[in-house]
Amino acid sequence: MTYVSDEGRYAGMRYRRCGNGGVRLPEISLGLWHNFGDTSPLETQRAVLRRAFDLGVTHFDLANNYGTPFGSAEANFGAHFRADFRPYRDELFIATKAGNEMWAGPYGEWGSRKHLLAGLDQSLRRLGVEYVDVFYSHRPDPDTPLEETMGALETAVRQGKALYAGLSNYSPARTGQAAAILTELGTPLLVNQHPYSLLDRGIEDGLLAASEAAGAGLVAFSPLAQGQLTDRYLTGVPANSRMAAGRYLTRDVLTDERRELLRALDALARERGQTLAQMSLAWLLRDSRVTSVLVGASSVRQLEQNLGALDAPGFSDAELTEIDRLLTKSG
Repeated sequence: MTYVSDEGRYAGMRYRRCGNGGVRLPEISLGLWHNFGDTSPLETQRAVLRRAFDLGVTHFDLANNYGTPFGSAEANFGAHFRADFRPYRDELFIATKAGNEMWAGPYGEWGSRKHLLAGLDQSLRRLGVEYVDVFYSHRPDPDTPLEETMGALETAVRQGKALYAGLSNYSPARTGQAAAILTELGTPLLVNQHPYSLLDRGIEDGLLAASEAAGAGLVAFSPLAQGQLTDRYLTGVPANSRMAAGRYLTRDVLTDERRELLRALDALARERGQTLAQMSLAWLLRDSRVTSVLVGASSVRQLEQNLGALDAPGFSDAELTEIDRLLTKSG
């Protein structure tokens, strides 16, 4: 059956301006990583994408090495795009990245002009689109001059293969340097992407300020700390969990102290009428410098629950103080 999106799709979502640019992104966006490779059912992927767009999620975040095997998340999104979303292309904000390991040989990763532009061309073919809305340098390269890496992003924009340039996993100092180069080239930095959660507050030590100074928005990924900030690990490690698999999250992080912290945060969330995951997402959005928070979803139900984070009231000073106390106590 031909997909027709809900006419009221923009009624319930909130959007924030991305830095000093003209683009507005949904406060919660969809990341296509673990759950959009060839190991996930295509019908589940399709249902999640359709429901997300019907609820006002316009921003879909990918990278060339996402999915199992590498490239499969882009290829699967491309299939869904051709089947369902091509008529809505101008309503979508599609992001991809290059820089992590993708193919064999000396040009298969990092930040050379060769890797970034070849990676983007491959991504466009898999996605089945003429351009992406933002193209990221996925990680800083310690050996390639920053001018070369930023020059590749500027070339992608100038060629019309990307509309904006972005950075991911850059330090505050490198963010400032990269943004200055991009501004000089005439392609200002639009967005900076970095991990941020209640359990990982590293970007508060300069990166938020550096992004703001550069005029860039901040997109937070891993907002639930690979699932720790959900109800999955409050009593142990479920057999079918990411922690049990041990690939991206290992059992050793779930110490007695960590479990005690998660239970205390869960109790506070329940007092607010939220799940732990919803409170964790809402807490990130308390800072206006955070443009959007990326969530993954393995089902429509999980997606809807995460988007429910937008329905709660703001945090009181007492709640924020208590959260800080719990995090400080846990170390």
